[in-house]
Amino acid sequence: MDPVSLQLGTKNLWSLLVRLLSKDLQWLNAKVKFFLPKMDLSSRNKAEDATQGVMLQLNRLHTQGQATWQAFIHCVCMELDVPLDLEVPLLSTWGHGDGFPSQLETGEESQPESQLHHGLKRPHQSCGSSPRPKQCRKQQLELAKRYLQLLRSSAQQRYGSRTCRPGQPLAFHQAYIPPILQWSRATAPFNTQEGAILGDPKAEDGTEASILDLFNTKADKGPRVTVLLGKAGMGKTTLAHRLCQKWADGQLDRFQALFLFEFRQLNLITEFLTLPQLLFDLYLSPEAGPDLVFQYLEENAKGVLLIFDGLDQALHPHSSKDTAGPEAPSPALALFSGLCKGTLLPGCWVLATSRPGKLPDCLPTEAAMVHMWGFDRPRVEEYVGRFFSNQPWQEAALAELRENRHLQSMCAVPAVCQVTCLCLYHLLPSSSPGQSAALLPTVTQNYVQMVSTLGPRGHLLPESLLGLSKVALRGLETGKVIFSVGDIPPPMMAFGAALGLLTSFCICTGPGHQETGYAFTHLSLQEFFAALHLMASPEVDKNALAHYVTLSSRWVLRTKARLGLLDHLPTFLAGLASRACCPFLSHVAQRDEVWVGARQAEVMQALRKLATRRLTGPKVVALCHCVGETQEPELASLMAQSLPCHLSFHNFPLTYADLASLNNILGHRNAPIQLDFEGCPLEPHCPEALAGCKQVENLSFKSRKCGDAFAEALSRSLPTMGSLKKLGLAGSKITAQGIGRLVQALPLCPQLEEVSFQDNQLKDGVLLSIVEALLCLPRLQKLDLSRNSVSMSTLLCLTKVAITSPAVRMLQVREADLIFLLSPPTETAAELQGASDLQGNASQRKEAQSRSLALRLQQCQLRVHDVQELIAQLQEGPHLDKVDLSGNQLDNEGCRLMAEAAAQLDITRNLDLSDNGLSVDGVYGVLSAVSMCQTLAELHISLLHKTVVLTFAPKQEEQRGIQERAALHDSLMRQMPCELPPHSTRIRLTHCGLQAKHLAQLCRALGGSCRLSHLDFSGNALGDEGAAQLAQLLPGLGTLQSLNLSENGLSLDSVFILTQCFSTLQWLFHLEVNSESQHVILRGDRRSRDQLAGGPLPEFPAGAQFSAFDQRCILRSVCLRQCLLEPLSLTHLCETLEKCPGPLEVKLSCEVLSDQSLETLLNHLPRLPQLSLLQLSETRLSPRSPLLLADLFSLCPQVQKVDLRSLYHTTLHFRSSEEQKGEYCGFMDCALSREHVEPLCWLLGKCEDLNQLDLSANLLGDDGLQCLLECLPQLPISASLDLSHNSISVEGALCLVKTLPSCPRVREASVNLGSEQSFWIHFSREEEAGKTLRLSQCSFRPEHVPRLATGLNQTLKPTALTLTQCCLGLKQLTVLLSLVRWPVGLFNLRVEEPWVGKAGVLALLEVCTQASGNITEISIAEAQQQLCLQLEFPRQENPEAVALRLAHCDLGTHHNLLVWQLMETCARLRQLSLSQVNLCDTSSLLLQSLLPSLSELKTFRLTCSCVRSEGLAHLTSGLSHCLHLEELDLSNNQFGEEGTRVLMGVLEGKCWLKRLDLSHLPLGGSILAVLTQRLRHMTLLQSLRLSHNQIGDTGAQLLAAVLPWLPELRKIDLSGNGIGPAGGARLAESLALCRHLEQLMLGCNALGDATALGLAQGLPRHLRILHLPSSRLGPEGALSLSQALDGCPYVEEVSLAENSLARGIPQFCQGLPLLRRIDLVSCDIDDHTAKPLAASLLLCPALEEILLSWNVLGDEAAAELARVLPQMGRLKRMDLEKNRITACGAWLLAEGLAQGSGIQVIRLWNNPIPPDTVQRLQRQEPRLDFAFFDKQPKAPWGT
Repeated sequence: MDPVSLQLGTKNLWSLLVRLLSKDLQWLNAKVKFFLPKMDLSSRNKAEDATQGVMLQLNRLHTQGQATWQAFIHCVCMELDVPLDLEVPLLSTWGHGDGFPSQLETGEESQPESQLHHGLKRPHQSCGSSPRPKQCRKQQLELAKRYLQLLRSSAQQRYGSRTCRPGQPLAFHQAYIPPILQWSRATAPFNTQEGAILGDPKAEDGTEASILDLFNTKADKGPRVTVLLGKAGMGKTTLAHRLCQKWADGQLDRFQALFLFEFRQLNLITEFLTLPQLLFDLYLSPEAGPDLVFQYLEENAKGVLLIFDGLDQALHPHSSKDTAGPEAPSPALALFSGLCKGTLLPGCWVLATSRPGKLPDCLPTEAAMVHMWGFDRPRVEEYVGRFFSNQPWQEAALAELRENRHLQSMCAVPAVCQVTCLCLYHLLPSSSPGQSAALLPTVTQNYVQMVSTLGPRGHLLPESLLGLSKVALRGLETGKVIFSVGDIPPPMMAFGAALGLLTSFCICTGPGHQETGYAFTHLSLQEFFAALHLMASPEVDKNALAHYVTLSSRWVLRTKARLGLLDHLPTFLAGLASRACCPFLSHVAQRDEVWVGARQAEVMQALRKLATRRLTGPKVVALCHCVGETQEPELASLMAQSLPCHLSFHNFPLTYADLASLNNILGHRNAPIQLDFEGCPLEPHCPEALAGCKQVENLSFKSRKCGDAFAEALSRSLPTMGSLKKLGLAGSKITAQGIGRLVQALPLCPQLEEVSFQDNQLKDGVLLSIVEALLCLPRLQKLDLSRNSVSMSTLLCLTKVAITSPAVRMLQVREADLIFLLSPPTETAAELQGASDLQGNASQRKEAQSRSLALRLQQCQLRVHDVQELIAQLQEGPHLDKVDLSGNQLDNEGCRLMAEAAAQLDITRNLDLSDNGLSVDGVYGVLSAVSMCQTLAELHISLLHKTVVLTFAPKQEEQRGIQERAALHDSLMRQMPCELPPHSTRIRLTHCGLQAKHLAQLCRALGGSCRLSHLDFSGNALGDEGAAQLAQLLPGLGTLQSLNLSENGLSLDSVFILTQCFSTLQWLFHLEVNSESQHVILRGDRRSRDQLAGGPLPEFPAGAQFSAFDQRCILRSVCLRQCLLEPLSLTHLCETLEKCPGPLEVKLSCEVLSDQSLETLLNHLPRLPQLSLLQLSETRLSPRSPLLLADLFSLCPQVQKVDLRSLYHTTLHFRSSEEQKGEYCGFMDCALSREHVEPLCWLLGKCEDLNQLDLSANLLGDDGLQCLLECLPQLPISASLDLSHNSISVEGALCLVKTLPSCPRVREASVNLGSEQSFWIHFSREEEAGKTLRLSQCSFRPEHVPRLATGLNQTLKPTALTLTQCCLGLKQLTVLLSLVRWPVGLFNLRVEEPWVGKAGVLALLEVCTQASGNITEISIAEAQQQLCLQLEFPRQENPEAVALRLAHCDLGTHHNLLVWQLMETCARLRQLSLSQVNLCDTSSLLLQSLLPSLSELKTFRLTCSCVRSEGLAHLTSGLSHCLHLEELDLSNNQFGEEGTRVLMGVLEGKCWLKRLDLSHLPLGGSILAVLTQRLRHMTLLQSLRLSHNQIGDTGAQLLAAVLPWLPELRKIDLSGNGIGPAGGARLAESLALCRHLEQLMLGCNALGDATALGLAQGLPRHLRILHLPSSRLGPEGALSLSQALDGCPYVEEVSLAENSLARGIPQFCQGLPLLRRIDLVSCDIDDHTAKPLAASLLLCPALEEILLSWNVLGDEAAAELARVLPQMGRLKRMDLEKNRITACGAWLLAEGLAQGSGIQVIRLWNNPIPPDTVQRLQRQEPRLDFAFFDKQPKAPWGT
């Protein structure tokens, strides 16, 4: 018995265990290897028998500690067939902590072995601590040879005798299937032809070419660092171990030494290391001489390969400081950096594996990047075939795989492929065909199935699963992927070992410190178990699940220097949220499915939130995987519909599985989508994942990583994508072979509209094959072949293809650009659409025959011989729209050849020969070549700018077609003759260095063209000599429209010479000169609308002109700007102008014009009778200039207007003999002061009829004002005097009041001393009977009030005084009223002060008692802060009032005293108006006492006020005595129904009433009945207003019964009363009996067409105003009303707004002669009614306002309205807001508005007009208003 059994005291149990394990030595060896990965079993068991071997291995396991021994015992009981009588004591004795004794001393097994990875011993010595001894070369070589042999034997031992562990069917004894490798940079191996290392998998397996190519660079000097990039599960770690195995087998013979490190293990090392320590202490130490061995490795570094697995998991990023040498200790990542940069072991080879993301900065830029893409379909089938050695099962597995496309896409990931095969291995024997694959729909369910099938004895242990999953989650959350023996409980360790879920290895935390580490066989397996714990563990709150459902962007920021460990956790959570996983989760959690369903719902809800967000490309892919794992169609549809229409993926790797998951989601989308992949590393066969996707409309790939294999895969998918319209493949490495596959596939895609093969390094033959194949696609519109290699011969072949192909409409070649634009034949389009109309087909064929081609061959190095061949091609081709040959090498001869051929080539737009080396001599050749071209519209040559452009006009047939298409605008265009005149030609020879010596030859060449209209010589060097010579040559050039001589160095002498041409050239009307900018233009009068608007206008033919220009008076103008105007020059100019025919406008400008020059100019004006306008703009004049200009009225009688502003802008208008007399003089902002007033008035006194005088914005002040007012009687002003902004104070205002009596012709004066500073005096030609004085913000002090009253008393004429915010308080107003005393007359006083709104009615009436005259009118408006009084002088007594006053004389109260005083001053009161007041009881009592005494009261108004019920009783009592009232207005008051009933008593006995307004009052049924009874007695009633009382049909019928009793009724307003068709019909019958009715307002009632028909039948003949807005009228009712109104002689206003009139708009035959306003807002009026509407408006000559806003009027309506605008002389306003008028219609309105001078504004807000067009329109015509707020004030209507 061994010592262990003795110590344990369990001899029998130990013996039974040894006997049991002796039966299965292979299982025992596997378990020992699992728990003791560093142990070498083969070397230790050679001399031992089976029993001794079992006992030895048990001793080894026991010495590892309690946790290891317990885990082993659990494995025995779980995996082996242990009898129950043995299993129970095993678990009870050794399966728990209390049965384990203290450690035994067992010799060498008591301590862990020193080696890390291998079973070979090495001495414990540090390689970097002792100095390197000097050894002889032979000893060094011998030690190195022994170490290298040790390395290789260690690797052979590790990889050569691997046993098949339980739960791992795919082990190293099976054949390795290499994944797809793809080079990412220009370091591809020399023996590969394309980016991806693909080929036949079988061939690769035999030769391993793809793996060996990793170290087969183009040159030895190339980079020796290779980074293998692959997503999780692609086989990076497997490939690293595969390389070690190949090296151990001698296949990588170029490497003498190979070292493999894993960063997940290096992360555990906390100490800094040297490179020798890394190699020897942590990997394998030499037996002796480590320093010599390391020296050998340094000397032979080219033969050393270091593999670092898991670079993305590297921790402890090194600092920026490089490692100094191998002796300096550093972190592991720093050592890696030194190896990569060559500072350590220079020349060695480094291979690193990593997941994609941001790599560490330590990698050199020249490092080779290789992408690992996993398996394509052949590799998947190869893997499955080798996995199943049994032929029937192999065929069954392949059949399952081939029938399930989704399963194939999952198997593209090697790790998932392994899990799938493992599941099929267990499922196939017990499943029918097709059933096994159905159980594996998602990756998550693959893992679920794997765990389920691998369970011991066919069932799962929930506790073990939960325990292991808890370990997994804790590890992910803490960043741990390697666990120690104490991290995992023994039962869980046994469970993981039994199922093959855990793997073991030796880990090292530093030199000499090793222990056994455990990890999940793959990180994704750990993530799966972590997700399982979250979903199934009761310890996890379900509300916390949503925090784990996050998406990774895959752009890894290296803040933690490694990829996150939770990236795939959301995917597994989503997979476990599938309904199919509910039973599994319920079993694991030991809970019912309701509990599980609640947790799944939390995950689904989190996914729904993510599905509706706007995500980046990487997160979209991640979410696609998650949603696909859920198998929820509703969620997939939600995500699919939430995706943007343009989905971009940039710069992150995408696999076949990624695109397959995306395609799965897109299958649930209804709308088309655009996919754009730019810079993304793509798995070569990933396009196959998009096969059958019907939602993709635009597909674009841009990546240098796409090769022929990618193209081949894409060619298989494209024909299945039935909705694909645009395909882009740019920047790839596809060769002719790959393009050939695509070219074969693309004809199978007839729906394609755009194809792009940019930047693919394609050669000539390939390009031609692409063009020939793809131009046949029926719907192709664009083919882009830019940035490829094209020779000149190929280019000419392409031009020939473009010319001969009927579908091509443009070929554009510019440097690297090569683009075909196509117009598919209309016959083909018709066939595709199923069209069968014969007439349509005929027109389509005709259009196809008349196609035009645009050819752009820019910067293509074309020469003369190339152009000759091109011309030959073009002469056989179709119509040419545009030919652009700019930037070539044609020289003079080539340009001449093209210009000669232009006439025969039938070019419709232009020929561009710019930048082709044309010289001055070549200009003559081009001019001669085009002289006979009949279609040339413009030739522009600029040698400085290298511009040569020939523009052509359409032929006459095409011109007629343009005219027909513009028929909409014919009403405003000049009528074209039947035979269209020849078009004009514009020749522009700018910046060509032309001199005077060239003019004769040029003019001879130009004289051959009789159609020359515009000639441009700007930017040359003609000088004065050239101008003089040109003035003589111009008559020989015919009738021009313009001549441009700008920038030719001309002086004023040349200008005077050109001015003389006005008398020699009939076409010359305008001369424009700007000396500063050297601008010299001579123009005729035939200006197109393009020139008027400042640029081309939309939708108009170039030759169209408007009748507006014909109607204008033809003026000649001379405009000299920024010229030096000396007296001599002005004399010369005026003498020259004397010979110029008129009328003439002269516009001058210079910096400063002296008084002498101004006098010279003014003295010459009488000798220029043809002058109509003289303008001096931006010209500074002296302060004396106003006096010189004022004297001009007497010096030159034809002067009508003098306008001088700021001594800087001067305008003189001259009258013609037909114009009326009356002058205007304005000197604004001219610094005029007191000293200028008298001489100015003396000079202006010479005028016969000075209409207006404007002296605003000067410096007159009060003194100047007083002087001017003294001179005012001598000034012959007949209209107005403006003295605003002259620093006038209150003294000036009082001076004005004082002066008014001495100015009998003054009718009105207005002064505002506030911020506006306005001061106006208005005159009449005759002496005025009354005067109006308005004083605003004058800030009167108390001492000013008597002076104001004194001035008013001197007027002695009826005067109206308005005082607005003049600081006039209650006391001052009382003083003013008491001081104003006239002998006879009326005095109207209006006071607007803030205190008026607060004083109250009582206080204001008390003020009235102090008036010195009789008060005849009182109006109080508290809201407007306004008090209006009318006083009558002299004061008279009323006998009735005297009697009443005597009756109250015995009462001594204040109330009666106030009544007594009011009876005295208001004895003749005729009008009392109270608006917006709060009538208190005291005020109402006062009115009750006062009203009976007002025997002359005719009008009483109480509106918008608040009165209590007691006050209403008082008021009713007082008003009941006013029997002579003629107007009663009680509208808009806050009376209740009871108060209104009380007020009805006021109406009793009012038989003299003429106007009654009870609007906005609660007139109920009983109240209305009382009202109608009272109305029967008001036979004199003329106006009845009952609007907004909601009387309804019942009330309407009651009123209809009483209307015949009102014979004098002239106005009735029943708007907004809820009257329907029944009440409306009854009203219409009664209103027909009101013969004197003038105003009818029935708007905002649902009357309908029946009421309209009734009104039309009996429309009163004296009707002036008809308001029916919002009356539910239709076309029938509107037409009937318009027919009834037609010809009515008195109608002034019609409103039919907000009715659905459509085509029932008013149409008149006779018209309405007095109609001033028509309102058709929001009536659904469209263009169909535009013409009859305009014709009807034209029959209303008095129209002032037209409202057509909020309709659907377009450009046709705008054209019709613009046509009639000039004929509507009184029109002031037109509102076209919120219609559909575009820029074209707006220009039409602007032209029409230009002819209607009286129109103030046309509103165009919210029409579809671009902002830039709006600005241009407003600059040309400011009366067009596009603003939201109306800038024009509206006059009141309907009064």
